[in-house]
Amino acid sequence: MNAVPYTHRVAKPNGWWGMIVFVATEATLFGTLIGSYYDLRFKTPEWPPPGVPDPKVLLPLILLAVLVSTSVPVQLASSFARARRVGAARLALLLALALQCGYLALQIHLYVDDLHRFTPQGSAYGSIYFTLVGAHHAHVFVGILLEAWLLLRLLGGVTTYRGVGLQATAVYWHAVNVLAIAVTIVQLSPSL
Repeated sequence: MNAVPYTHRVAKPNGWWGMIVFVATEATLFGTLIGSYYDLRFKTPEWPPPGVPDPKVLLPLILLAVLVSTSVPVQLASSFARARRVGAARLALLLALALQCGYLALQIHLYVDDLHRFTPQGSAYGSIYFTLVGAHHAHVFVGILLEAWLLLRLLGGVTTYRGVGLQATAVYWHAVNVLAIAVTIVQLSPSL
């Protein structure tokens, strides 16, 4: 009996399934945080409380568009790796990383700026706001680390293992972007 090559494999690789399970746990975490946000919001007479400025709308929406757009080069990198086009895969990952790092740097700046205006200890709003946004930033950072690691690994060429890593990372990144949309909607909901 002849061995079936990887490219004709019927089932998804274990790394892909592992990432799906991980993403499901992360979705549960964010579902709980978003549920807590709205539970607190509907039990609190003023949301956000007095002294806390309403969230700005335009800049977070622009940043969200930039972040979501990075799903394209990440998916392209995965496709290029499957086609053994290592240079194109590296370039696509590099583009995604540049945009993602810029997004995260600006978001951290805005997060720190918000910390100067109100604190997590000051109200239920501050507590859930900083927890939700901070968790999102942590997930973006993890995605950046995964992509940077894969970019370095691609310096040694494309292997089946690295291709699966890129597929799994693309799944993670798409999930981060879906969660980013949800977090941004929740974050902006007092202004909408």
